[in-house]
Amino acid sequence: MKLLALTYGTEGDTRPLVMLCHGLIAAGHEVRLLAERGTLETARELGVPHAALEGDIHDEVVALVSRGNARLAASRGLARMAQRHVPGWMRQADAAAAGCDAVLTGGLAAFVGLTVAEHHGLPVIGTGMIPLTPTTSFPSPFLPRLRLPGGLNRLSYTLVNQAVWRTFRRPINAARQALGMPRRASPWRDLPMLYGISPRLLPPPPDWPDNHQICGQWRAPERGWQPPPDLQAFLDAGPAPVYLGFGSMTGFDREQVLPALLAALAPRRVLLFPGWAGLPSAPLPPNVFVIGPTPHEALFPRCALIIHHGGSGTTHSACRAGVPSLVMPFAADQFFWADRLHRLGVAPAALSPKRLDAVRLASAIAVAERADTRSRAVALGRAMTVEDGVAVGVAAIEAYLSPR
Repeated sequence: MKLLALTYGTEGDTRPLVMLCHGLIAAGHEVRLLAERGTLETARELGVPHAALEGDIHDEVVALVSRGNARLAASRGLARMAQRHVPGWMRQADAAAAGCDAVLTGGLAAFVGLTVAEHHGLPVIGTGMIPLTPTTSFPSPFLPRLRLPGGLNRLSYTLVNQAVWRTFRRPINAARQALGMPRRASPWRDLPMLYGISPRLLPPPPDWPDNHQICGQWRAPERGWQPPPDLQAFLDAGPAPVYLGFGSMTGFDREQVLPALLAALAPRRVLLFPGWAGLPSAPLPPNVFVIGPTPHEALFPRCALIIHHGGSGTTHSACRAGVPSLVMPFAADQFFWADRLHRLGVAPAALSPKRLDAVRLASAIAVAERADTRSRAVALGRAMTVEDGVAVGVAAIEAYLSPR
């Protein structure tokens, strides 16, 4: 089969889809991936054919954050992003879909992928690392962690999905008309969905459709990564360190958040990944080693604690490593994953960047370092090692498309 895979977002959106594409190629299929240019390094490393969609997700996220955390500001920012990029994404994806047998689509480009599949008469499969399928079991991950009756849980997905559709509807319909297609009044329904989510972190809700499947984490193949000499020397020089990094999160007060965390962690050894936020201006303590991007699958098992933002990919890698987490969520589904880890007993309650007093931090770290927390994290990691999310995803795609 010849497949087009399409997404737009940060590394956490693109990298798992790269892994699924890599698995499809290994199974004998032809795949081309379209994604944000700054997130395609793994595709280059693994030899997955790809092209960059127009836009710069770093600049987009910084612009969104600069408008504040209010949902209205975020909605207007996303609307501006869609207005600016949907026409270009549609042209790129429509050209790439020629001669394909199916489309895999997700992220901020999902509606583009759905339109292109419709234009070419192709089957389409949704992909994601966040549960988007309505269920009575829990509310939409994009809403605050509320305890709602089952019916309201299901309704929350309708409300969120309709809000996202309203954000993209105008540019999507303009692009559809440019392709000679009729306008759509409502979003697509009843398409199959595959999730690169571990069933140990999120068991499939019993009321999901049969063609909505939780596969397991779409993770990188083992490639024998070895730390560079300076990092290896740091790892060898003492006990397993704490990993501290918030990935593509930005807009928080790094001059307050990072020093508060480092002070609470002292004298523990810390691997600090500045990510998009950058380093604080004050000199770092001698127990801190600054690292660049490193493969979580290889690094996290060498750590004693993972402090992160709660993105789906980082959450999965920390859990699979069998290491406790301490989560400081900033936006979107991160609060959902922080809550999941707390319920599983492998992390304390989520931290807030606005409440980082020494007592609160010391209490959270103490929970993460307790023997029972560690034992649950180890057990969860062992259970996740038997998963092969890529193989499950490839088999599901083949099963869905083979009758066609």
